[in-house]
Amino acid sequence: MNYIELQLHVSPDYTDILTAELAELGFESFVETDEGVNAYIIDADFDEQTIQELVAKYTSQTAIAYEVSSLEKRNWNAEWERDYEPIEVADSVRVRASFHQTDARFRYDIIINPKMSFGTGHHETTAMMLEQQLSLDFTGKTVLDVGSGTGILAILAAKMGARAVLAFDIEEWAVENARENADLNDCPQITVFQGTINDINSPNAVLNWVPAVFDTVLANINRNVLLAEIPTYTDLLKENGYLLVSGFYEHDAPDIQQKAIEAGLIPVKGMATREWTSLVFQKSDSGVATQVAVASTLFATTT
Repeated sequence: MNYIELQLHVSPDYTDILTAELAELGFESFVETDEGVNAYIIDADFDEQTIQELVAKYTSQTAIAYEVSSLEKRNWNAEWERDYEPIEVADSVRVRASFHQTDARFRYDIIINPKMSFGTGHHETTAMMLEQQLSLDFTGKTVLDVGSGTGILAILAAKMGARAVLAFDIEEWAVENARENADLNDCPQITVFQGTINDINSPNAVLNWVPAVFDTVLANINRNVLLAEIPTYTDLLKENGYLLVSGFYEHDAPDIQQKAIEAGLIPVKGMATREWTSLVFQKSDSGVATQVAVASTLFATTT
């Protein structure tokens, strides 16, 4: 069968929500690009009218354009296996698919079969989050992974010794994928549910074990969600706990940092790669709150 490739040119802040919208329309797989996201659907299932309606829905919120092209019949699994190369992070983490062989040189071996979810480590924001995690001690800790996608961040936390990891995503297919990847990596301490940050403290049988607060919160999302939810993440952190965030550009970092400081967090470390940024914050206690006033540039640019 032939496939249609839809190339969406849109701000990174909207790639996740548009991916979710396209999944509802029957698109089967997605690839993030520098311009936005490419989506793929069986030719017979494609309806350009629905795409025009989707674009019109968001035109007032962001600049958005699209291109459609027809792809010849091809073996998608074979091409995915050919193109998906293992990712290596800081000489300590190797992210691979299940068909790749292990490499004993790396301390943490993570198997990710992404299906339709993002988070294979190929995107700069995911790789930076993994590298930031390596600087923390997860032994015996509790962790919250916000918008978990493939579950890759939760899996590294578990492999680094976390005793309990709670991960969630708004998309059912992402939740299923994260659960499958947790099983592939033998991480029974990971619990994944479908929902939002507002469900953390809501009555839910799945979440009965959740502590009132977490040692670490991981959030690789986008600028708008982070600005709205950082105060909530802070409330869910233990004193001296850590918040790791990414999913935004360098020019958005000052806004993210200011929101975190206002919420009572202290900037600890920053990292930037190809204009993308990741930041680490620590929840302050009364004795160190004054350090916030002298927080300065935190970016250590990487390649």
